[in-house]
This record gives sequence, structure tokens and C-alpha cells, in this order.
Amino acid sequence: MARRIVLNPVSYHGKGAIEEIANEVKGHNFKKVFVCADPDLIKFGVSGKVTSLLDKAGIAYDVFSDLKANPTIENVQKGIAAFKTSGADCIIAVGGGSAIDTAKAIGIVVANPEFADIRSLEGVAPTKNKAVFTIAVPTTAGTAAEVTINYVITDVEKRRKFVCVDVHDIPDVAVVDPDMMASMPKGLTAATGMDALTHAIEGYITKGAWEMTDMMHLRAIEIISTCLRGAVNNESAGREGMALGQYIAGMGFSNVGLGLVHAMAHPLGAVYDTPHGVANAILLPTVMDYNAEATTKKYRDIAKAMGVPDVDKMSQAEYRKAAIDAVQQLSLDVGIPRDLKTIAKKEEVPFLAESAMADACRPGNPKDPTIEDIKALYLKLL
Repeated sequence: MARRIVLNPVSYHGKGAIEEIANEVKGHNFKKVFVCADPDLIKFGVSGKVTSLLDKAGIAYDVFSDLKANPTIENVQKGIAAFKTSGADCIIAVGGGSAIDTAKAIGIVVANPEFADIRSLEGVAPTKNKAVFTIAVPTTAGTAAEVTINYVITDVEKRRKFVCVDVHDIPDVAVVDPDMMASMPKGLTAATGMDALTHAIEGYITKGAWEMTDMMHLRAIEIISTCLRGAVNNESAGREGMALGQYIAGMGFSNVGLGLVHAMAHPLGAVYDTPHGVANAILLPTVMDYNAEATTKKYRDIAKAMGVPDVDKMSQAEYRKAAIDAVQQLSLDVGIPRDLKTIAKKEEVPFLAESAMADACRPGNPKDPTIEDIKALYLKLL
């Protein structure tokens, strides 16, 4: 059985990596850049670190910032129209998953106009053309959108998120500079960091996991569990570690899929606009407990990677509990709520469960859930 690995053709890592952006634009002879940036990043001058480099290099650009934390179909449609009006020939996405996911969808539809109905991109879309050349500059350490073949769009009308999976959408260049993440507030650092941990753990236990991605996911778990607390406290070493750890997790899960945590988190974002990382972090320990019986010895490896001592002396039940407890403790240490009591409503659990069951991430879960299982998991956190 052939297994596929798809990664960025080029990526830059470390402090000062953004200095390579102008070289990439000029090296490909692009004439004008379409900068897709989170509005808050413009307000606080973070995206200006990139546009100032373009100014210095004499590169023309337009800025598009009509997007939100959970990007919608309307955001994408407006972005497509703005790109066409701008006359740009490449995209630079500056931000977290919202900006990069929006840029991916824009780039795909511009290159594949037959998919102008954004809903037609759900699942594995049979696009024929590579997206518009895109440079992704993440400002959060969590989504790994800069290295994945996935993006998520919110359908406001139907109150749901849908996942798009397309090898043609992966950014041509990823620029992972921890200095671009230094302005993240504690809450966002914690949420995006737990999103990265969820990627690593779900990617490690998903049905599609194999040796190469296992290597990536275990290393990502080690880095994230070591560095997230420091990153939340804005320590330089923590920021640098998280920038790398979340990227490595993305290298893995993008190629093997995720599971029920993400499937259940997406409806929370669509219905309540819950930050994606927060939803994942709350759900992760409970869903890990549900999945434990289907994970053979993998929770032992997760416990070790998270620094739990004497794991080899533990019984299966003990190391499974130790892995879940370590995840729960990290989540609490960085300030994530324990449950969904202030987020979700019991009367909407049936709709949430139906949405999770239909989510593209759900089939990758190591244990096949029923709709009743999913309802029970939501209710357990309420």
C-alpha cells in the first residue's frame, strides 16, 4: 500500500525568517502581492512587519482583511472579488488559521473557477489546478495551516463548519518565525498550543497513522508538552519551541487525518463561535478516554512523550490514565476551562452530534462512534 506525504516545497524557520519573504516574491518574478491579514494584526502592527519588508523591496501590494476567527463563505467570496480587482499574482497570508484558511480558499477558487460555489469544496475536492502561489506566515503556534492540505470554512446559513482537503491548496512557502508570534496574548497562546497538541495526539492514534507520521507526532508531543507553559508566559524558548512543535504536528496530521475531537470541535465553532483551540482542549481528555480501548499501546508512548515518569512500570490501565491526566493537567495549567457548561446548550446537543457525525474528521477516529456516543460525550462535559 502506497502512503503519501505532502509538504511545503519550501519552508523557513527561526527568528528573522520573514526576511526571506521579499526574496521569494522577487525570485518568482511576481509583480503584485495580495496580503490576506487578520484585522487585529493590522491594528496592532504585526502584519506591518511583513508589509514593511515589501515596501522596502519596492513590491506592490493590496491588503485584504475582511475575515474573522472562524472564516465564512462570505469572507472567501469577498476575498476572491478583492483578489481579482487587485491585479495581484500571488498571495501572502499573515495570521492564524483564519487568515491562512481564507487565503487557501481564495487561491483555490481563483485557480479553479468552476468551484465558485464554496460549498463544492467540502471534503476531497477534485480540483485540477494548483492554487495561486501562496506564502503563509503564521502568527499563532497551533493550527499549522501553513503546512497542511486542509482548510475549514464556516457555513453561517447552515450553522456548520466544513473541512476541505486538497493537495493543491498547500502554501508554496511557509515562513515560521517565532517573532511573529510574540504578540499573542496568553489566552490565544494557550488555545492554539492545545490545538497543536490535539493535532499531534489525534494524528498519532488516527486510523491512517504509520511509522513516518508517528515519528512526527511523538516529537511534536514532546516539544509542545515541554514548551507550551513557557510560551504562555511569553518566554522566548517557549515561543521558539511551540513554533517548531506545531509545524511538526502539521507535517504529520495533514497526511493522515484527525479524529473525533476535531469533529466535535467544529460544530462548537460554527454554532457558538467557540475558539477552535479552546473547543479542542476541552474535548481532548474526554475523547481520549473514550478512544483508549482502541489505541493498543499508543497511550504509553504519549505518556512518555509528555514526560510522565516510570511509564514502563505501569499497567495498561495506568498508562492510559496517566496519558489522559497529563493532557488534562497541561490544559488546566495554561488556563483552559474544564467543561462546556458556559459554552454549549443541552437542547442543541442533538444538532451538535449530527454535525460531528457528518464531519470529515470523524472517520479517522480509531474507534467508530455512534450518534448516541457523540451525544453522551457532549453531555458528559455539560
